[in-house]
Amino acid sequence: MTRSISSRLALPVALAVSLAACQTAPVADAGFLSSYEGLETKAGTLRVSVRERRDEAMAAAVDRLFVQPARLIPGAAEGVAPEDVALVLGEVDRQVCYELSERFTVLGVPAADAATVRVAVTRITPTEPVGSGLSAVAGAFIPGPIGVRPPGSTGMLAAEAELVTTAGDQAAALAWARSANVVGMDNPSLSRVGDALQFAEVFGDQVGDSFAPAERPVRPVAEPDPCARFGPRDQPGGFLTRLVTGLYVPETQGVRPQDAE
Repeated sequence: MTRSISSRLALPVALAVSLAACQTAPVADAGFLSSYEGLETKAGTLRVSVRERRDEAMAAAVDRLFVQPARLIPGAAEGVAPEDVALVLGEVDRQVCYELSERFTVLGVPAADAATVRVAVTRITPTEPVGSGLSAVAGAFIPGPIGVRPPGSTGMLAAEAELVTTAGDQAAALAWARSANVVGMDNPSLSRVGDALQFAEVFGDQVGDSFAPAERPVRPVAEPDPCARFGPRDQPGGFLTRLVTGLYVPETQGVRPQDAE
């Protein structure tokens, strides 16, 4: 009887532990946004922390915009090598450009009649390569897409962004964070910033959703592609590498460091 009760309790306890491990806590405001007033937590999110605000009238009036290169908040990447930081900033630039170009007209240079998007990376927690390697090896013997990574081996990315009108008003704002899960579908990586690089795409998706008016549809990519400087949008080599090795490999994903200014 005791064993039966213990067995029935084991599953709920395990699920509760797994659920807690999947949660991403909000990161403290970095002071980058021109205003944090009105930011609201997005409903239905668990693995990612999303706080956002959008003035529908202001956002609807914006079509043309220029995206400033992402910057790093001082102290946001302790223990991360400068060359790895450059990779993360470059990937954030790329993914934000990709997503916004499907909702707005993205310009290559600032213009007086164009809005401005400002972006900052507010935290990079490095990935532990050895633990990720062990996870990839273990994943080869575990059926299904769910993987297990050693505690303390997972990374994180946090960032803030805002859409500023030509009049200098904040039309939309976003404070965002995502931590890799110990149990889940996040791909391990031998790169110290493997998790942060992967989460740049998730951040870019959210920037597009948070800044574009609710009724604005996704549009075809313009010709010439305003994000062409980042290389091809499709990277089939990255998918094949993950399929074969179980690892996220930045070199196969088209990741490039941010250009030095």
